[in-house]
Amino acid sequence: MNTHDAIEARRAVKHYDPNFVMSDTDIDRLMDLTLLSPTSFNIQHWRFVLVRDNELKQQLRAAAWDQAQVTDANLTILVCADLKAWGKEPERYWRNAPQQTQDMLVPMISGFYSQAGPQMERDEAMRSVGIASQTLMLAAKAMGYDSCPMIGFDPVKVAEIIGLPDEHVIGLMITVGKALKPAHSRGGQLTKDEVVFIDRFPS
Repeated sequence: MNTHDAIEARRAVKHYDPNFVMSDTDIDRLMDLTLLSPTSFNIQHWRFVLVRDNELKQQLRAAAWDQAQVTDANLTILVCADLKAWGKEPERYWRNAPQQTQDMLVPMISGFYSQAGPQMERDEAMRSVGIASQTLMLAAKAMGYDSCPMIGFDPVKVAEIIGLPDEHVIGLMITVGKALKPAHSRGGQLTKDEVVFIDRFPS
């Protein structure tokens, strides 16, 4: 499936075949593709918790308003971010770059984020989580799988279940598997005139 087809075919699927099992090879491939997502300064601060244990998935379902896709989908993924990744051996984010590039960019990371403050850290985390999540869902669709992005859960309880470390945040939950039945038809797309503007917002 090409990129255009994956974009058009991807839908938020709520009903999954609970007996379907993704291969480890496909799961690895899915995450390899997801990890190609861009991040500011290449700090790669997203963190992915792939929940496969049935008991843990039951706990997550209870913390997610009893939504069945949490347990029925083969994978339930918590897309998180480390707010302080920028300060953790930042030279490793550019270790394969030419030395001149490393010498320029690595000091810029600390210089930028040490001044940016907690709001910028969180904003960057949410941007990166969003980009990576869309990459993950499109990659899943291209591989023949279905997905559903979710924000309907208790973040405090979910953080406890997955052992979220300090200075980390949860962006969203994504289920991945095989649809048991198709998603509902699209609810209603706004026209381009309402959401796309040239050069500036209309007055």
